[in-house]
Amino acid sequence: MHKFLVGLTGGIGSGKSAAADYFAARGVTCVDADIASRAVVEPGGPALQKIAAHFGPDILNSQGMLDRTKLRHIVFADPSERHWLQNLLHPLISRWLRDRISEASSDYVILVNPLLIESGQHSWCDRILVIDLPETLQIARTMARDDNTKTQVQNIIKAQSSADIRRAHADDIITNDQDLEHLEHAVTKLHREYLTLCQTPRE
Repeated sequence: MHKFLVGLTGGIGSGKSAAADYFAARGVTCVDADIASRAVVEPGGPALQKIAAHFGPDILNSQGMLDRTKLRHIVFADPSERHWLQNLLHPLISRWLRDRISEASSDYVILVNPLLIESGQHSWCDRILVIDLPETLQIARTMARDDNTKTQVQNIIKAQSSADIRRAHADDIITNDQDLEHLEHAVTKLHREYLTLCQTPRE
C-alpha cells in the first residue's frame, strides 16, 4: 500500500526540525534523514570503517564514534570529499528511510531532509513542503544555535540547493521569519490539508 509522503526540506537554520516537531505533535510519523545519517555510521557498521579508512583514524573520537563536527568541517570545505561521502552514505540512508516510512502507521508521513532535492528523494514524495526564510536570518539563527562562524554557515548554505531551486520544487512554502506561534499555525493549516489529500482516492 502506498503511503502518502510529504517531503519537508529547507536550508540550514530554516526551522525544519521545529516544523517537524509540530507535525509529530499531531500524530504524524516524521522520518528524519539526519537520524538516518547517524544510524548508518554507528560503530561496528561498514560505513564507519570506510570513513575512518578514507579520512584517517582522527575522524573518530575517543569512544570510537564518528566526530561529526570534524567531518562536517572537512566535507563542506572540499566538494570532492563531500561527494565521496555522499556516494558512500546516500544508498544506506535511502534504505533506512524507506524501511521507516513503510513501517509508519499515521495517515501520512513526513520525510525530513535538508538534501531532499539533491538526494533525489523528492521523487518519492506526493507533496513537497519548503521551510523558507531570508538568508541573513538563516545565517544569524545558525550561528546562534551551532556556534559556527559566518564563513562556516555560508559554506554549508552554498553546499545545499539554492533557495530558488527548493522553491521551484515546492508544493507548499512556509516563510518562517516570525515566531514559533506563527510556524505552528502554518503547520496546523497544512496538516488539515494533508489529511484531506491523503484520504482522497488516487486516479
